[in-house]
Amino acid sequence: MKPASTAVLALVLLAGPAAADDARAQDTSAPAAQTCEVPAYLLSTESTLPKVAEAIRNGRPLTILVVGSRSSTIASSENSAYPARLQAALKEKLPSLQVNLSVELQNGKTAEDVDAGLVKLVEAKRPTLVIWQTGTVDAMRAVDPDDFRSAIDSGVAALQEAGTDVVLLNLQYSPRTETMISAPPYLDNMKVVAQQHSVPLFDRFAIMRHWNDAGDFDLFSTFHGTDMAKRVHACLGRALSKFVLDAARLDPAQQN
Repeated sequence: MKPASTAVLALVLLAGPAAADDARAQDTSAPAAQTCEVPAYLLSTESTLPKVAEAIRNGRPLTILVVGSRSSTIASSENSAYPARLQAALKEKLPSLQVNLSVELQNGKTAEDVDAGLVKLVEAKRPTLVIWQTGTVDAMRAVDPDDFRSAIDSGVAALQEAGTDVVLLNLQYSPRTETMISAPPYLDNMKVVAQQHSVPLFDRFAIMRHWNDAGDFDLFSTFHGTDMAKRVHACLGRALSKFVLDAARLDPAQQN
């Protein structure tokens, strides 16, 4: 893909830089409550998070490391990005538990690039759970899907060997980029690796597409401002918190 095409994609994806250009959005308050319902089948997984479950059962701190890219941030509004909203939702649902969350941005890096440093990140952070958001850069650069799958496979195996739970989080959905990048090979390969390693896959792509089709958000709009980014991230954070706790297979009494 030509560099100019990559630049266009970076602008139309719902990410931090798009929000930075929104000079009209002055309100930095918390997003209003959203409907943004997620069908049960999009939040179900047969894979489990035993380390998360163990930490919650024993009252130990739940430490989460999000390994992400620019689409895990909102420019000048870090507390409104989905990792922060995930942490807030988990604290609300687990009020007696300490929930620590940190974000390691890997801007512009392919899955292969990130894979090389995953173990060092885990050794430094000692997380209970790693949420690995990946696929967008590889799709934008048209990385060979087989190479992408190999990198994800290697990374997940290394994380599991290091003793942490893993959640894979795939590409964000944007109807404006469907003719510019081919997402299916990367989405499919992430599903394959998740199944092979029995790790949950949070299908951000399908969830955002559902919200767009249901009219919760107009993701085709050429104007993706800060307010819209905050609302989408708030919805993603809440959905991801439910996904994580459901995958931990907790008893109802263990949740607030």
